[in-house]
Amino acid sequence: MTTSLAAWSRRFRLPLGLLAAALLLAFPAAISNEYLLRVATMMALYVVLASSLNLIIGFTGMYSLGHGAFYGIGAYTSAILAVSLGWSFWAAMPLAGLFTALVGAFLGLATLRLRQTFLVFGTLAFGEIVRIIIMNWPSLTRGPMGIPGIPNPAVLGHELGSSRQWYYLILAFSALMVFLIQRLYHSRVGRAWVAIREDEVAAASMGVSVFGYKVLAFTIACLIAGLTGAFYAHFVSFISADQFGMGESFLILTMVALGGTGSIIGPIIGAVILMLVPEAFRFLAEFRGVLYGAILIVVIVVRPEGLAGVKGLFTSAAPRFPWLRREGAGKAGDAPGGGR
Repeated sequence: MTTSLAAWSRRFRLPLGLLAAALLLAFPAAISNEYLLRVATMMALYVVLASSLNLIIGFTGMYSLGHGAFYGIGAYTSAILAVSLGWSFWAAMPLAGLFTALVGAFLGLATLRLRQTFLVFGTLAFGEIVRIIIMNWPSLTRGPMGIPGIPNPAVLGHELGSSRQWYYLILAFSALMVFLIQRLYHSRVGRAWVAIREDEVAAASMGVSVFGYKVLAFTIACLIAGLTGAFYAHFVSFISADQFGMGESFLILTMVALGGTGSIIGPIIGAVILMLVPEAFRFLAEFRGVLYGAILIVVIVVRPEGLAGVKGLFTSAAPRFPWLRREGAGKAGDAPGGGR
């Protein structure tokens, strides 16, 4: 294929969008299996998580291995407000997102001046700090016992408890977040982020506040991750620290890399594939981390532009093993903004 998947999808955006919307809306009617509905609901949540991390990695060109921690902060904040203080989901969820964004902003102000390698270690260490705090603050988080009995949200006095209701609620949330990210990417702010990713010095010489825009991208990504964590906590009704560790951050990163950094469609593709693969290979569950690591290495070396075929973070440098890459790979969509 000489054209990227992102460019092809852009050409047929309207019919593909209508077809996807029809299939997603009809899915619960066609599938009576409750387990498959829950898998589809989790898939929608991971689409949002991968898309939010793409703001940091794909659009701005930074590295982060702590996204699972922000996901967890949002989940625990909403769960504590709902269980301990009796708040409703609709009151706890936005506050969880805002608190996560505040934490992300403070971390960004402290770490985003670091070079990429040190930024990776900084976010990785932050994720581990969050996990340790959760495990060792039993009076607030119940420590290793987790928080059970997280209530379902209610709409017009009717509690949402069925898998079908949760599917439609989280599908609407996912669609809204992806739409907002897409609009943000095509705004003046998004163009500034891409300029920073391509060349920080050139962006700064054109009057772009490099550090300010980096902190903004990091904060918005954390806000979205916190909101997603709140939805997850109320959806599963029980959370514990091991659900938001380094493995979760690594999974989200692999989704972004597999689908393709720097595009809207890429994280969606990566999230869908990496949610389906474990279900198809359940007998390899104990090797899931090895599988994700192998996928990440192969993608970066062989196809750094991801399945979407759009230039992103991992295509900025020449591959170490260029003979492994398909001829012509990386040429389509090389121009910033192309094919998205």
